[in-house]
Amino acid sequence: MSKEHVVVIYPHPDDEAFGASGTIAQFREKGIPVTYLCGTLGEMGRNMGNPTFATRESLREIRKKELIEACNVLDVELEMLGYRDKTLEFESREEVADHLYSYLKKIKPSLVITHYPEHAVHPDHDALGAAAIRAVEMLPESDRPTVWAQAISNDSVEKLGEPDIQNDVTPLFKKKLAAIMAHKSQADGMLSTVKNDADDIEQAAKMWLGMESFYIWEY
Repeated sequence: MSKEHVVVIYPHPDDEAFGASGTIAQFREKGIPVTYLCGTLGEMGRNMGNPTFATRESLREIRKKELIEACNVLDVELEMLGYRDKTLEFESREEVADHLYSYLKKIKPSLVITHYPEHAVHPDHDALGAAAIRAVEMLPESDRPTVWAQAISNDSVEKLGEPDIQNDVTPLFKKKLAAIMAHKSQADGMLSTVKNDADDIEQAAKMWLGMESFYIWEY
């Protein structure tokens, strides 16, 4: 593949921000295009504020707007796949893989970033990661992009060994934090413990989220 293009496949708004936005920002700094295939709009997310700012019905649109804003911050193309939050594990893996394959065939990425199946904690993460890996496998071997799979389970290093890529994104952490904060409905809750423990939220978040790690998937 002569032209580089990165495709990021995660199920929820904010997965890209917390998980890979520093790496995404590095690619964009080099002028490499990035497309985010976002599986759902996270309408079943637990964080609805304290005091409550959203209902189960309104959270979908709130998170959609946040997703668009985060993708603007990161300067990436966004494709919303339209699945319902917390249902991806019940979808046909082959049908979801076919859906993803239709994008990969058109985009012809040089790299796909997704979750590592069975090591991504959330059933949606595991299911979409497995479908993404299957979608890449459907491409002719000569056209297959590299796959970076992100494992976030507590026992991933014990089970899988050290990640193949350990990417220090602290030089671009302001961009990462801006992408995270675009997802305000989720970020406030996720960062609340960091806020409570530190005066400098950026420095504290950097300690927590400054390294982005991936395994190279072996076919």
